[in-house]
Amino acid sequence: MVRVLLDRRRVCRGRSIRGGYVAGVTSITGTAGTCCRVQRLVLPGGGGHTWTVLGSDHRPVVPAEEYLEYLRAQQVSPNTVKSYARALALWWQFLELFGLVWDAVTLENFGAFLTWLRTGDEPEVVSIERRGARFAESTISARLGAVLSCYDFHVLNGVDMGRDLYRITHRGGGRYKPLLEHVARRKGRREAVIRVRRPGRAAPPILTPEQIERVCEACASWDPDTRQWRGSVRNRLLWMLLAETGVRLGEALGLQHRDWHTGCGDTPFIEVVDRDHAHGVRAKSGYRRVYVSDQLDRLYGEYVWQLCEAGADLATDDFDGTCVFVNLDREPRFAPWRPESVYDLVDRLRRQLSGQLPQAWSPHWMRHSHATALLLSGVPVHVVSRRLGHVDVQTTLNTYAHVTEDAEMRAVADWKAFTAGWRVGAHCAERIGSGS
Repeated sequence: MVRVLLDRRRVCRGRSIRGGYVAGVTSITGTAGTCCRVQRLVLPGGGGHTWTVLGSDHRPVVPAEEYLEYLRAQQVSPNTVKSYARALALWWQFLELFGLVWDAVTLENFGAFLTWLRTGDEPEVVSIERRGARFAESTISARLGAVLSCYDFHVLNGVDMGRDLYRITHRGGGRYKPLLEHVARRKGRREAVIRVRRPGRAAPPILTPEQIERVCEACASWDPDTRQWRGSVRNRLLWMLLAETGVRLGEALGLQHRDWHTGCGDTPFIEVVDRDHAHGVRAKSGYRRVYVSDQLDRLYGEYVWQLCEAGADLATDDFDGTCVFVNLDREPRFAPWRPESVYDLVDRLRRQLSGQLPQAWSPHWMRHSHATALLLSGVPVHVVSRRLGHVDVQTTLNTYAHVTEDAEMRAVADWKAFTAGWRVGAHCAERIGSGS
């Protein structure tokens, strides 16, 4: 367990506390004086950071911390720990505000929790004013799921509470039936009693090929007269990589030069590897190999040449072990690029391309555009799923079910021409068939 003992003075000054350094605090405060905090902890020895939950006494909430430590032992993403910590901070604020004990809650209390998340009303207060919910229903569902998961953990560890939160059902729901569904029906399926009805999944937002090209051209363009690139090749490489491979932003920022295998007469590819990163980004789906086009590989070669001209190869003893995307214009130079810096770039591009792209576009839209382009080009869904790094092909089907049925979307652009240079189908199908 990350052992921390906090008081008000230490929290405010951010001193070193029993092996962890206290950093930024996210407070969730009620008007009745209760205060639960999501506390960021910087681990010693360059071990990254994690999150915990502080109660109104400025000490870690022990049941929440025990569960978060379990998540850390499972090596879940720090962002996942942060998300669960936020949910548990809301739950313990609710318990304090309504005078409840965490291991003596009832089903009715969970229903009141959902109402409180939507309205924020305190005990004995019922608002008759029509107003918007504090959180979206999808967010409320995620928060409830995190709290129930915490209670599952404690039930398995012998704490006698929360057993009435689930029931055993013998009916199957939905059209999709997983493997060995007939066995599950005999034994019954564990189902949460209290659930949030989530709205239907909206179609994931995408950019058209023309819009993606505008983003790339806004970063760097080829001057045929001087036969040189004008602008930032690094920035263009990032957007082309996201659009052509469908990797997540964190996976792209975590790429090291040793992960990029240039063609040299063979098919170029990148390796997505789960490893520690200076800024906490990581490969969400573990290892996978993604083939890339010769065009993208050539742009990477140009970028490496520029890095070496700038002295990046002399700034380290192991250039292959450094990140592909690094700082070029700010200190520390050649340090791994921060996700926050990428979003600063997004803000600049949004202003520069105002009226030409949807105002709310983000790096993750490139991933959705990649999957959509492949499916509309006729690539089998299991190949797309493997390329995206989805654990289950059903995730791909659920997210992009609308794509192949949308004739208007198919007519928006020549998606086959857009994906013509991508190395996708044959190589991935070969790997799947060989069991690699």
